[in-house]
Amino acid sequence: MNLDFHFMKHSSVTYVFSMCLFCLFISGCEDDDAFTDVPSAQIFHSVVGKRVAFTALTLYADSWQWDFGDGNSSAEENPVHTYENGGVYTVTLTANNAQGSASDNIEISLELLPIELLTGGESDPDGKTWRLSAGHSEHDQLGLPDADFTRLEQLPAGALGLFLGLGAEYEDEFTFKFDGSYSHDTKNGGAFGGLVFGLVNQIPPVTVTEASQSFGLASLAFEPESNATFSMHEGKDFSYTAVSQDDGSTTYDVTHENVTTLTFSGQEFIGFMDFHREVIVQELTVDKMRLVMLMSATQDVHFNKPSLALIMTFEVVQ
Repeated sequence: MNLDFHFMKHSSVTYVFSMCLFCLFISGCEDDDAFTDVPSAQIFHSVVGKRVAFTALTLYADSWQWDFGDGNSSAEENPVHTYENGGVYTVTLTANNAQGSASDNIEISLELLPIELLTGGESDPDGKTWRLSAGHSEHDQLGLPDADFTRLEQLPAGALGLFLGLGAEYEDEFTFKFDGSYSHDTKNGGAFGGLVFGLVNQIPPVTVTEASQSFGLASLAFEPESNATFSMHEGKDFSYTAVSQDDGSTTYDVTHENVTTLTFSGQEFIGFMDFHREVIVQELTVDKMRLVMLMSATQDVHFNKPSLALIMTFEVVQ
């Protein structure tokens, strides 16, 4: 009986001692976690006009500092900020606690004018650079230059390289600046262009394949002009005389009302070099642009009139 009592007493002491060690261990782990848990930070936002609601997606933070990119700031966790002017702003969130800090930043675009979407705006001295999108879009096509740009062929992803042997043209870059200056970088010495235009003007081809020739397309030698400029025209009625792709002789007049177009100084252009340097801007966002470029592909008396239309998407070069 005494042995049982001593055994039970010894077991109870051992249990209590073990529990104390366990609690100390857990407490120590919690302290270690608290010591190593520096904050993390990520920004979520939603926009209505110039009013932006920001949410701090943070862990372990006990204070927050926002820089809205327009000279204003906030120490709220989830502030709402109204910008006075449209534009592109870099917003920074810094989350803090006793162990350290973490930050995140995003770029937001508010009520930008078309010229600001194209160039990056007055605050971007380097301008905005674009290139043909190899991914294309569901709207990219080879069509007729009629009022509806009737589709003949859709352009699938990588079409210039996969089917025409002109994949290098996806690398050419076109830079627009807010002050109206324009520059063009032909990465491979050639520019995407119309074969008829090249033959008439005796421009040496850089790349012509059997497939590209069947479509009247080629890579033509081109030296970009220095000090080139561009102009954006909004709300324009854009008119031209087109020629039938079928017979090369039947002509018809086309007017696209209230459109935005781009024109260029000298012999400069964007995307596609042909007799026609003015292009229609079908869509323009912060990072995507879809243009209609006219193309001449007949060799009869109306060789310099558009018989086809190329609709292609451009993307911002990051």
